[in-house]
Amino acid sequence: MGTNQSWGGRFTDGPDRLVAEYTDSQHYDRALSLQDIRASQAHARMLGRQGVLSQEEAETLLAGLDRVRCEIEEGRFIWRPELEDVHMNIEARLTELVGDVGKKLHTGRSRNDQVGLTFRLYVSDALSLWQEKLLDLVETLIARADGERETLLPGLTHFQPAQPIYLAHHLLAYAWMLVRDYNRLSDTLSRVRISPLGAAALAGTTYPLDPESVAKEVGFASVYQNSLDAVSDRDFVCEAHSDAALLMMHLSRLCEEIICWANPNFAFVSLPDAYSTGSSIMPQKKNPDVCELMRGKTGRVYGHLMALLTVMKALPLAYNRDMQEDKEGFLDTHATVTSSLTVMAGLMNNLTFRRERMGLACKKGYLNATELADYLVGKGIPFREAHHITGKAVALAEQRAIPLEDLDIETFQALAPQIDETVYTVLDPKTAVRRRETTGGTGPKSVQKQIEALTTWLRAKRS
Repeated sequence: MGTNQSWGGRFTDGPDRLVAEYTDSQHYDRALSLQDIRASQAHARMLGRQGVLSQEEAETLLAGLDRVRCEIEEGRFIWRPELEDVHMNIEARLTELVGDVGKKLHTGRSRNDQVGLTFRLYVSDALSLWQEKLLDLVETLIARADGERETLLPGLTHFQPAQPIYLAHHLLAYAWMLVRDYNRLSDTLSRVRISPLGAAALAGTTYPLDPESVAKEVGFASVYQNSLDAVSDRDFVCEAHSDAALLMMHLSRLCEEIICWANPNFAFVSLPDAYSTGSSIMPQKKNPDVCELMRGKTGRVYGHLMALLTVMKALPLAYNRDMQEDKEGFLDTHATVTSSLTVMAGLMNNLTFRRERMGLACKKGYLNATELADYLVGKGIPFREAHHITGKAVALAEQRAIPLEDLDIETFQALAPQIDETVYTVLDPKTAVRRRETTGGTGPKSVQKQIEALTTWLRAKRS
């Protein structure tokens, strides 16, 4: 097999066929082709400005790279396996189109810093797309919450009935999680958008380059201050995977709740046909497969994070070929996160909430017990004693198989003489939620504040 043109001078024989196949990366790193061209064009312009190449040579390279990009976008580009990766394929085709001047494109850089910049551009584009998708989903959640301000839902702890809340409040909890995901991505992007170009292989270069201008042209804020760090750093990918893991965890939690709510024993939601599947043997089934798959795909995203951390944990400085393993996992994570956010927005937009079922469930499980305890505290009874009295009231109601609010006034007063007829107003679930107006509470004013705050945040990010 022939030697690769980028490094073949040292070798008399090329790699074994199996070795070439084993080390080849272009079957997946073709996804980075447009970012590679972007970075190469910025590099070519800088070489022209710095006088490393003539302006005519730089313009020839730029025009040639435009032609290569068109071929790739139109599906006419012929990929050559023997050239190992996307970068050498593009450079080889450029040289075919513009002649020997194409061989000057690589002046002052190594594939180490070239790959670093290209991949950072790809990760930056991916994270920006995730943010756009997050905004879409947050907007959907705000809209659905706005329409469910009066819908009562059993709030749970330990997956057991706890206290009544508004469905709007529940949905907004997920919106706030996604806001944190968005903000985390913004913070990560500040570290992704650092250019390694100029580090060359590991020690810098003797050419009078201007790395800062390349960084600015591709939209990055700064350059690395240490060439060894520049070519060996993959923290930015690990951070992106970590952000993705948290994001998918939030989606998975929402999926889990939808799966439970869709079960007829809950029947809190009706799944849209377009986001469900049936059974090959049981005609009655309507399965939440979309949510189950998203819940399962979360594990894949976790796995990619752990895989990269394991790759990086014992690598000496500077670049090592192990680091080629940084891309396939992220490409899969990118596809998973992007599609999951898109699908979840569609599902939430089309999900039907069964308000009457949620309301009936609020009458089970003694969700208003805390209201009775607080009521007793308001009558001057210490909380621990009030808690004990309320527990006895719940036990009596359970024995009689009735809701707490159906206990007669004589029974209540036998437990605590301070109780009067006003207790029945307090035990109404609608009253319970309306009273919880502390910051972040489930009360209507609090929900309104949340919707206003999230809407303001969303508008700011959209603009």
